[in-house]
Amino acid sequence: MDKTVEELFSFIEKSPSAFHAVETMRQELENAGYHQLLESESWVLHRGGKYYVIRNGSSIIAFRIPAKGFAGYQIVASHSDSPSFKIKENPEMEAEGHYVKLNVEKYGGMLMAPWFDRPLSVAGRVIVREDNHLAVKLVNVDRDLVMIPNLAIHMNRDANEGMKYNAQKDMLPLYGSETAKGTFMETIAKAAGVKAGNIVGHDLFLYNRTKGCVWGAKQEFLSVGRLDDLQCAFASLKGFLKAEEGDSLPVHCVFDNEEVGSSTKQGAASTFLYDTLTRINEALGRTKSQYQQALASSFMLSADNAHGVHPNYSEKACPTNRPYLNGGVVMKFSANQKYTTDGVAAALFREICKRADVPVQVYLNRSDVPGGSTLGNISGTQVALNTVDIGLAQLAMHSPYETAGVKDTEYLIRVMRQFYGMTVREIGYGCYTI
Repeated sequence: MDKTVEELFSFIEKSPSAFHAVETMRQELENAGYHQLLESESWVLHRGGKYYVIRNGSSIIAFRIPAKGFAGYQIVASHSDSPSFKIKENPEMEAEGHYVKLNVEKYGGMLMAPWFDRPLSVAGRVIVREDNHLAVKLVNVDRDLVMIPNLAIHMNRDANEGMKYNAQKDMLPLYGSETAKGTFMETIAKAAGVKAGNIVGHDLFLYNRTKGCVWGAKQEFLSVGRLDDLQCAFASLKGFLKAEEGDSLPVHCVFDNEEVGSSTKQGAASTFLYDTLTRINEALGRTKSQYQQALASSFMLSADNAHGVHPNYSEKACPTNRPYLNGGVVMKFSANQKYTTDGVAAALFREICKRADVPVQVYLNRSDVPGGSTLGNISGTQVALNTVDIGLAQLAMHSPYETAGVKDTEYLIRVMRQFYGMTVREIGYGCYTI
């Protein structure tokens, strides 16, 4: 487990933005012999081949084709993005003739208070003009660059009575003194290895620089930024690469923009998964009917972290379904299908976990508290198949520094490895085999 935690921390540290998360996965896939496909080109696929395709630089789908053909698809979907603050166009703002701060806007539904008084930096991508074309460059200013300072208690005596933060006023990071005026894009350009004058576009985000740590009386907890949902993306990739070949085609899928509704060209509501699966089907000379038959014997794990019972707010949890850190993989249910798990999917997943020798927990919202949605029900509008929503229990979800259990990442990797190497078959109406 120590090795798994170290690898998780390394993966997250290399992934300060969704673009970096996909690049980190791309490098691991390349090292494992996977070949990149471009959506703009024809696909020539072979049995036994290993491939991946990227959309927008922030979503990735990897798959391998069994040498003996396949009955269906074993898909895991997670997401690459996390709540943060996005750098606006023309970001520099002077203050009092002595400071330069940056204009930002909220990305996703984050807890804002924990962003104060932390070392932060900026990462993402820039688009640069090169000769007669435009090129995308990843950028990470790999040093403590900005901070959002709190107002002293002496100037706000009600600070501990509850605060309502204004994103346009309270959350603007301090970049430098008056001498920093006009240098922000120069700083970005230097980190990207380009000239500032050649930058014609950018997608840049703040990220927390605090490194991951393991803590607790028995070192049972871990904390780090962007656990939601890079913990699941990491476990999915590790399980995918370790799984033995089965009778299904394994698909590791990581979408962007889950935190803002998934309705983008690279989100779970897009055609990315559908386009990829149908192109695989076509490149292998299979008919549309064969594609639809394969979906009937396919299964998806929608993997996005879950709320663990909070020790100080236990009343916020469902009275009878109470997942805890280090308690195993969590299945998520919702009667209104915000989570898409149903009885069939739950039964199949419990059997998968049993074979992987991994404990299963259950999460539901309190009946008087509305819950959010995740990837499963959204992607199902494009590719309809049996799906279970799962995740790992965590605390402080959507904080820039989140907490989870040390054991749980390894539990999920074992489940993913088991899942990717097996086949879920529909053998008759209401009848399935694994």
